Amino acid sequence: MIKRLKYLIFTGLILASCSQKARIVLLPDTQTYAEKYPEVLDAQLTWIAKNAKKIDFVLQQGDLTQNNNVKEWGIVKNAFAKIDNKVPYVLAAGNHDMGSGPGLFADVRNTSLFNTYFGEQNLKKYYGGSFEVGKLENAYFLFQTGKVKWLVITLEFGPRNEVLEWAGKIASKYADRLGIVNTHAYMYSDNTRIGVGDNWRPQAYGIGKDQGEKAVNDGEQIWDKLISKNQNIRWVFSGHILNSGVGTLISTNEKSLPVYQMLANYQEGVKGSIKGGNGFLRIVDLDFKEKSAQIRTFSPFLNEYKLDTANNFTLREIKFNTNIK
Repeated sequence: MIKRLKYLIFTGLILASCSQKARIVLLPDTQTYAEKYPEVLDAQLTWIAKNAKKIDFVLQQGDLTQNNNVKEWGIVKNAFAKIDNKVPYVLAAGNHDMGSGPGLFADVRNTSLFNTYFGEQNLKKYYGGSFEVGKLENAYFLFQTGKVKWLVITLEFGPRNEVLEWAGKIASKYADRLGIVNTHAYMYSDNTRIGVGDNWRPQAYGIGKDQGEKAVNDGEQIWDKLISKNQNIRWVFSGHILNSGVGTLISTNEKSLPVYQMLANYQEGVKGSIKGGNGFLRIVDLDFKEKSAQIRTFSPFLNEYKLDTANNFTLREIKFNTNIK
C-alpha cells in the first residue's frame, strides 16, 4: 500500500511537471522537398511521428509545394499522413500554394489544391472555424497544454484587410487564450517585419493589385492592424524570406506586452542551403514555470543541430499570461 501511494505521488509529480511545459515544432517552407527531395520531407515527418508523445502541436509556415501541382501535393499529403491522429498540425498557404495554375505564384487567390488535399476533417477536434467556409488558409484552432489554453490563427500569404478584421474578432472572442499567428510572410531576414522596400513583399505579386477590403498586407501592416492591437497574441511564426532565412524580433504591443516574432526558412535559395534545407525544422520548448522558451534548429534528415545563435537561443522572462492587470 505504501509503495502504491509513493508511486501515485511520484506519478502525479511527473504529470504536474509535464503540464508546466509545452513543445511546438515549426516546419518551415517544404517546397523544395516536395519538388526534388521527398526523402527529406519523409525524414522530418517520420521523426515527428516517432516523437509524437513529446510534441504538443506542429505549425507549418507555408509554401508546402514549389509548383502547386497534383504530384507535389500528393507527396506532401503522404508525408503528413505519418502524423495524422498522432500530432495535431496547422498549415499555412504560401505564395507557391496559390495561383491560377501550376507554376503561377499568387497571381490570384486560388487555393483549391491546398484545400482539396488538406480539408478541415484533419483537425476536427481542434478546429474552431474559418474566414471562408471550406477553406483553411484563414482558420483558427484551439489547443490546450496543461493549464495553458492556446488560440492558433493561421493566415494566408499577404492576408487581405477583411481577413485581418476577421482575425481580430477571433482574437477578441478568445481573449483568455494565449495567441499564436502562423503565416507565410511576416518577418524579414534583418530582424524586422517585412515592409516597403523589402524583397518578396506580398504587394509585389499579382494579388498585390487588389484594393479596398481585398488589399494585401505585409508584415508591418499585419503588426499595425492585428498583432499590436490584441494583447493575447504573443507569438508570430513565418517563413518565405530568403537571404539568411532567419530573423527574430521582440516587440511591445499596445498593452505594453512582449510579442515574440520569428522567421525560419531553409529552402533552396537561402544562403548555404543544401537539398532545399537538409530537413532543418525548429523545436520550441516552452517552460511556463521558468518563464522561458528554448529554440533549437534540428534536422532529422542529418540528425544534427544548427548551433549558431540565430538558430539556437533561449528567450527568458516570458509573460505567458493573457491578463494585463
